[in-house]
Amino acid sequence: MTTSKDCQTGSEQDLIRRRAQLLGPELSLSYENPLHLVRGEDVWLYDADGRAYLDAYNNVAHVGHCHADVVAAIARQAARLNTNTRYLHETVLDLSEFLTAKLPSGLDVCFFVNSGSEANDIAWQMAKAFSGNTGVLVLDEAYHGISEATFAMSPSEYDAANQPGHVETLESPDSYRGRLRGNSAEVGIGYTESCDQALAALAQRGHAPAALIIDSGTSSSGILDLPDGYLPAVVEKVRTAGGLYIADEVQVGLGRSGSHFWGFEAFGVKPDIVTIGKPVGNGHPIGIAVTSREILAKFNAHVPFFSTFGGNPVSAAAGLEVLKVIDRQNLQDNARETSAYLKQGIKDLAERETLIGDVRGSGLLIGIDLVLDRETREPAGEAANQIFNYMRNNGVLIGTAGPHGNVLKIRPPMTFSKTHADQLITTLADALNAIR
Repeated sequence: MTTSKDCQTGSEQDLIRRRAQLLGPELSLSYENPLHLVRGEDVWLYDADGRAYLDAYNNVAHVGHCHADVVAAIARQAARLNTNTRYLHETVLDLSEFLTAKLPSGLDVCFFVNSGSEANDIAWQMAKAFSGNTGVLVLDEAYHGISEATFAMSPSEYDAANQPGHVETLESPDSYRGRLRGNSAEVGIGYTESCDQALAALAQRGHAPAALIIDSGTSSSGILDLPDGYLPAVVEKVRTAGGLYIADEVQVGLGRSGSHFWGFEAFGVKPDIVTIGKPVGNGHPIGIAVTSREILAKFNAHVPFFSTFGGNPVSAAAGLEVLKVIDRQNLQDNARETSAYLKQGIKDLAERETLIGDVRGSGLLIGIDLVLDRETREPAGEAANQIFNYMRNNGVLIGTAGPHGNVLKIRPPMTFSKTHADQLITTLADALNAIR
């Protein structure tokens, strides 16, 4: 059997060696045979040998790798001025107006930082200042960032024994494999029982909730379809206990769900704070937390907020152009239409491939749950890893997700088309056939 080391050139092995020495050996690489990428364009990535890979995974390049209009906006502003928001500048205001116009009324104040982690961190600070409370509720496989505060809210990254005392997890509402199954309102309400238990557990440790933070696309939990009534009911329980609802839209927002511009909109519930990360800059470092003037006033009474690079003119130019491109190229509509086509193609494939147990998600955030047996729904984590690597070796990049690592994660740039979907489906079919 050919190993990943056998597939690497001498220069790639040297890069791996240097990387381990200079960045640390624990910093992970994707794929058994790591990619040496040198260029990106739209939905394509190119390695050092010029080979093209269809990128069906990297959501950070939200409107496509190296989008010409975004690159031009960054270059123009970088050639003119880049400084901090303690000086007057129009672009950050234009971006704020464009962004808040797409949010529910009352969400009209923007805090600019440099990443999704920082956006979630500042949202957490605001929630604590507004509520006066210190506890937080998250889904049990959530990921919300790398700062000390947001890592604590990311139980997908640590063992339950290491969970901080101010954090409590909610049972993932997995209506395919979980304790309750199906998408009925009864199932949705049934899963909210874990919220009552979590609130009680926090109280026993001396914490009332400052916030519930949820990525409605459940991107790290296996891209679950939240059952009917679940999110509004959980939000109501937390608000009754004194906490705020933070919608982490880093992965699912900006039209990715297809049906809505924001993931939370599909569930008929308005957040108290919305957080956005690097996709709004198409990979340029930017993070934004959007909230109400009421929350702003209470937060500012506690903290004189300032971020040196948050909202700088170059990042703001990138963000403004990304929002314009989404509208100009009708990318939300594309996400909806391409998603329907792609999901149907995968479901057609599932009629003859029993390894596919479930196909879920919305827009261009799709999960394929692989199972060893459709009756028991035993997760097929090793098969998912084999398919993940097979597709990489055959020119299509996807990811894996979920607590068992058995969910194939499809999350491409928003310019992903039906033609690209055909290539993905064909390669997936070949992969399923190859691992039999």
